[in-house]
Amino acid sequence: MNLRLPSWISRIDTRMLLVFLILAPSLVVFGHIASEVMEGETVALDRWILLHLREATDPSVPIGPEWLREAMVDFTALGGGPVLTMVTIFAAGYLVAQRKVALAVFLASSIAAGAIVNALLKFGFVRERPDAVPHLVEVSSASFPSGHAMNSAMVYLTLAALLVSAERSWRVRIFLMAAAILLTLIVGFSRMYLGVHWPTDVFAGWSVGAAWAVACALVAQILQKRRAIEGAETVPVLPA
Repeated sequence: MNLRLPSWISRIDTRMLLVFLILAPSLVVFGHIASEVMEGETVALDRWILLHLREATDPSVPIGPEWLREAMVDFTALGGGPVLTMVTIFAAGYLVAQRKVALAVFLASSIAAGAIVNALLKFGFVRERPDAVPHLVEVSSASFPSGHAMNSAMVYLTLAALLVSAERSWRVRIFLMAAAILLTLIVGFSRMYLGVHWPTDVFAGWSVGAAWAVACALVAQILQKRRAIEGAETVPVLPA
């Protein structure tokens, strides 16, 4: 007997299933963290992690050599508004030079919308910055979720996805995605190391930022298939 799947199942795009498998856990993680943060359940763990990133005898001194502190200050700038804005502008300018104006507009608007979402989340939760250790850089906005972690995930992962879409070599594609992920992780860790974010702020930022980047990659591919924006002619943004 031949069993045939219903037609609506056979028409499901495997890319959408892949995106769901990434989006769903990311959003579940964010929801769980947000719930625990609102109930104050994460304070003990947050404090424990931050204190273990400082000298036991003096919480104002981070662990490791002096050059590591200086490096973390430099790394954290990679997730700041000015740097991410420049990266976005340069990437969009490159696409315009490649006569992919619609794709450039999509990229810039997606990242701008993500930044607005981060600001709204901060406004909604209004979590205070860490008081367990002294801050090693100046900060002013609310703490949850980490804007540096979320925005760097959105920008670097989205750019990597778009670059991967135009690359034939699987080695280069792996390198691009690995570099984007590494940048995102370094920026997030630097916020904890410098004492300006609770670890759960960073984990939440990573979750939402990664989910946003994956969603943007899928939307870009759908629009490319419909010829609404220019696309690469070689490799799809997400594997089929």
